[in-house]
Amino acid sequence: MNTLLDKHLTLPTLKNVLSLHVLVDYFGAKKLHQINNSTTLVSSMFQATGAAAGTSGYVNITNLKGGKVGFAAEDNDGALHSFFVKSLQEFPYYISVLQISNPISSADAEAPTAAPSAIDLISIMSKQGCKAFADILRGSKALPAFQESIDGGLTVFCPTDSAVNGFAPKYKNLTDSQKVSLLLYHGVPLYESLQMLKSGNGPMNTLATEGANKYDFTVQTEGEDVSLKTKVNTVSIIGTLIDQDPFVAYKINKVLMPRELFKASDVVDDAPAESPKPAKKKGKKGAQDSTAADAPADGPSSESDDQKAADEDSNNGVSLLHGGVRLVSAALFSVSVGFLVL
Repeated sequence: MNTLLDKHLTLPTLKNVLSLHVLVDYFGAKKLHQINNSTTLVSSMFQATGAAAGTSGYVNITNLKGGKVGFAAEDNDGALHSFFVKSLQEFPYYISVLQISNPISSADAEAPTAAPSAIDLISIMSKQGCKAFADILRGSKALPAFQESIDGGLTVFCPTDSAVNGFAPKYKNLTDSQKVSLLLYHGVPLYESLQMLKSGNGPMNTLATEGANKYDFTVQTEGEDVSLKTKVNTVSIIGTLIDQDPFVAYKINKVLMPRELFKASDVVDDAPAESPKPAKKKGKKGAQDSTAADAPADGPSSESDDQKAADEDSNNGVSLLHGGVRLVSAALFSVSVGFLVL
C-alpha cells in the first residue's frame, strides 16, 4: 500500500481509488483460473457510482500462463502491474476477498477530486432545534476538533435546546477543560448512518477519547429505537439533522454524561426529555424510576475493581473492530450483487 500512500491523495480521490478495488461480480480463486479467452472486463464500484469517465472504472482480469492472473484498470492501456497472490476468504457466490500484489493503478481514479462543499456545522444545529448546544460549541475550544473531523468522517449527537437549558447549571460548574471534554464527548470520529448504528451495537469511542480517558458510550437498539448508554445516563436519538456522507448529525433528548465527569448516584432530572415516540403508561411501581436523570460531581464515579476490569476488556480491540466492520459494511453491501474485494 505504500506506493498508493506515497501519492498523498485527498480523501475524495482515495475513495475513488479504493472503490476501483471492489468488483460488482463474484470471482473466487477457481473462477479466476477458468476465465475463457484468457481475459474479461469487469465493472467496479468506481464505475457503478458514475464517477468514472467513460469505461475507466472497468477492471481487466487476464488469466496468464502458469496459473498467473493479472489485474489492470481499463484506462491503463492494459498494462498489468498487479497480480493475484492468494484467496483470503470466499463465500460462493456472495463475496470473496483476494490478496493482490499491488494497488490497481488508474489515471482517472487518481485524478484530483473536488472536496465536498463546506458544511456549516453550527448553522445546521442552530436551525434544527439544537441552537443552545450550537451556541456553546461556537465559542468553545472543542469546535476545531469537530470541524477538522468532518472530511474524514464525523457523527455528532446534539442535545435539544430544552435538554441543554436544563443542564446549564451543571455545565457552569465544570472547569474549562472539563467543558471541552464534555462537548467532544458528543462527537464520534466516524461516519455512522442510522442503519450502521442499528446494526453495530457496542462500545464506541468519541472525540474526547485519549489514552486512559476512555470517554466512551454504548450503542443499544430496540426495534427502530437507538439509545446511547453511558455509565451515568441513557439518551435516545429522536431525529436526524443531516446525513451527508461523511458527516451525519442526530438530535438526542438529553446531554450525554460521561462517567469521567459525573456520578450516577447524583443523577436528578433537569427538564422533561423529548421522546422519539409517545411514552407508554406506567403503573405506580415504575413511576419512581422516571424521576432519575443527571447531576454533576467533583470526579469520576466510584467503581469496583471488577467493574473497571470489565470495562477495560470491553474496549480492547472492540472499538477498532466496531469501526472496521462498519467501514467494510458501508463499502461491501451498498450494491446488492456478488462482490470481489481486491
